[in-house]
Amino acid sequence: MRRALHRAHAENAERLATTFAAEGAEDVHVVTEGARTGSLGALLRRLATSRPIAGGRRGLIVLGAGSIPLATRADLRRFLEVAASGERLALANNRYSADIVAVGQPSALADLPDIRADNGLPRWLEEDAGFEVADLRARWRLGVDLDSPLDVLLTGQAIDPSIDTTVVEARLERIRAVAGDRLAELVIAGRTSAATLRWLERATASRTRALIEERGFRASSPFAGSAGDRPTPARPPISVLGLVLDDLGPEAFGQVVARLGDAAFIDSRVLLAHRLGPDERDWPSPEDRFASDLLLPDRIVDQWLRALTTSARDTAVPMLLGGHTLVGPGLRLALGARR
Repeated sequence: MRRALHRAHAENAERLATTFAAEGAEDVHVVTEGARTGSLGALLRRLATSRPIAGGRRGLIVLGAGSIPLATRADLRRFLEVAASGERLALANNRYSADIVAVGQPSALADLPDIRADNGLPRWLEEDAGFEVADLRARWRLGVDLDSPLDVLLTGQAIDPSIDTTVVEARLERIRAVAGDRLAELVIAGRTSAATLRWLERATASRTRALIEERGFRASSPFAGSAGDRPTPARPPISVLGLVLDDLGPEAFGQVVARLGDAAFIDSRVLLAHRLGPDERDWPSPEDRFASDLLLPDRIVDQWLRALTTSARDTAVPMLLGGHTLVGPGLRLALGARR
């Protein structure tokens, strides 16, 4: 499944690179996973101290290969404008969980710490480097990210035919039927947003039960404040559903969700962060997570996630598991909205 996702990333990266170049970007580089050494922070420090950037002649746009697959040319032009400003400005698709960031004075990145991902870059630019940071989170399509084969499926792109998507596709049809029933209740749990809930109120007939929690946990600082001269560790991620599963076990997951509504979209990454902490390196493997998203428990090695996914698949109430895209901007795609 990782291979299939990598192919989708490569196709998306090439499309974005071609469009950026057509819109006037002078240098466009697609950095493959194998070619990058060290952290993202180390890579950006090297770029910040390279001669063209250090001399103040160029801005910088940083984005992941699976980022903004639904972006239009007009969207990309906005990022190019900020990068070309030469000022201490930055623009992200979402300042609290960024997938793309344009930096007007990239020489400031010479002091960037060893961040592993771009989610927290806007926060560092604003709080530590003194940038004025804006975002485009009102443009929901810019929040879609290809973090999983499920996300590729939601955007209407083809994935490897060897991967069984029949269970997920059947669930999508059933959930859409629930969303159209004014007597039914749709459950959304995880890193969803008020904007998504407002859209649900307008676009669906069903009632909505929403549990919003741990938004931005990947972008948060590991420290909440200070006690004297020592930083105070931030509160670890905690999920209400996770607390229930702590007591009842993952086998009860489907039964618990079924008591809350008639269909559900669940952000399983919040449950993993609750159980194992915010660092993905401590979670089940990407292959396991992707198999869970496609409701294929037989392909999952981790026993806890396998039990959770089996329970989600076998309950009478249709539900899907996924990441931020599923319960955020991708929810519109999941329910059949046009781009």
